[in-house]
Amino acid sequence: MAQRHLDPTDPTAAAGPPPVPAGGDALADYLRAQATEFLRALRLHRESGAGAHGNGASGAHPSGAGALDRGRGRGPAPAPDGPVDAARALRRAARRLSGTLHTFQPLLDAEWAEAMRPELAWLSGTLALEHAYASRLDRLLQALHRLSGSAAFPAQQQAGRAAPARAAATADPAPVAPLAPSVTRPSPADRGNLTVGAAKAGALLDRQLTLARTRAHSTALQALGSSRFHAVADKVALLASEVPLKDTAAAAADLRPLAAAARDRLTDAVAALPLVTAGNPYNAQALVHGLSPDPAPHPQDAQWHQVRLLLRLHRYALEVLAGTDADGADGTTDVRLLAAGEALDRHRDASEAAAAAAQAARTPRIAPATAYALGVLHADQRHEVEAARYAFQHSWRKEPIRL
Repeated sequence: MAQRHLDPTDPTAAAGPPPVPAGGDALADYLRAQATEFLRALRLHRESGAGAHGNGASGAHPSGAGALDRGRGRGPAPAPDGPVDAARALRRAARRLSGTLHTFQPLLDAEWAEAMRPELAWLSGTLALEHAYASRLDRLLQALHRLSGSAAFPAQQQAGRAAPARAAATADPAPVAPLAPSVTRPSPADRGNLTVGAAKAGALLDRQLTLARTRAHSTALQALGSSRFHAVADKVALLASEVPLKDTAAAAADLRPLAAAARDRLTDAVAALPLVTAGNPYNAQALVHGLSPDPAPHPQDAQWHQVRLLLRLHRYALEVLAGTDADGADGTTDVRLLAAGEALDRHRDASEAAAAAAQAARTPRIAPATAYALGVLHADQRHEVEAARYAFQHSWRKEPIRL
C-alpha cells in the first residue's frame, strides 16, 4: 500500500509540533535575514561591477554589462560570475521581502509596509527586464531553428560567439519532460517556405528584442544610481537591524492564519483555472484566440500569471514558517510546489515569447515569407503554453510529498 504523506502546503496540518515557533519573532528573523542578503548582494554588486562599468551618478550601484542575464533562480547555478550572481541575489532578496510584507502586513507597521512593498517590487521588476528580453530572444531563435530545420541564424551564431556563457546560463535547467506533444511541426512542403522567411524573421526579432534589452539595461543602470534606489537601500539597511512590528503583541502573534490565508488564495485561484481543459494533451479550443489576428493578450493568460504570483507568495509564507529557504536549504523541499512553479515559469516564458512573435509579425512592410515564419513561431509558442498548463495540472493533482 502506498505511503500517505502530510500535505506540506498546509501550515495548520497536525502531525507533531511545528518545525519552529510560528510567531512574530520568526517573521522578524526572516525579514532580517533577507535584508542581510540584500545588503550582501549590493556590496558584491559594487565590488564586481563598479570598476568596469561605473561612471557618473550610476557608479555607486552599477549593474555591469552582463549583470542581469541570470535566470530567475531556477536550477543549479552556473559558473561563478560576480555581477550576474549579485544581480540575481539582489532580485531574489527584493522579491522575498516584498512578498513577505504583502502576506504578513497586518503584523507590521502599516504605513511603513505600504511604502516599502511597492518600492521593492519596482526594483525587482526593473532588474529582471534585461534578462527577460535576452532569454526571450534565445527562446525564439532556438524555436525558429527547430521549426525550420536550417542552420543557426547569423544573429544566433553571433550571439553564441559573443556570449557563450550567457547561453549556458539562460538555458532551461532540467526541464520537465513534456507529457504531451507540444509542437506542431510543418510538413516538408511548408518547411521550405518556412526556411525562406526564418532567417529574416530571426533578424527582425534580434533587432527588436536587442533594442528592448539595451533600453532595459540603461533603465536598470539609471535605477541603481537613482535617489529612489538609495532610499530603498537605506530602508533595507534599517530593516536588517530592526523590524517595525505593529505593536508588542505582534511579536507573539501566530503566523499560521496569515500563511493559511495565502494558501487559500492560491487554492481559490487554481480552482478557477480550466484544469479540466488543460488536462487534455491537445487543447485546440485555447489555441483559437492565439491564432487570431487580435493583438489583445490571450484571455486565459492573466489567470495563469496570477496563479504563478500567488504560488510564489505561498512558498515565501512557508519559508517564514519553516525559518529557512523552502528551495531546499533545509532538505525539506516540497517537490509538488517546485514542479508546479517550474511549469508556471515555462507558461509565462512561452506566452511572452508568443506575444513577441505576434508583435514582430505586425511590423509594417515585411515580406510574406517573414510573416509566415513568425506566424508559425507564434503558434509553436502557444502550443508550448498549453504544454505548460498540462504539466501544471499534472503536477498539482499529485499527492504532495516532502523530501
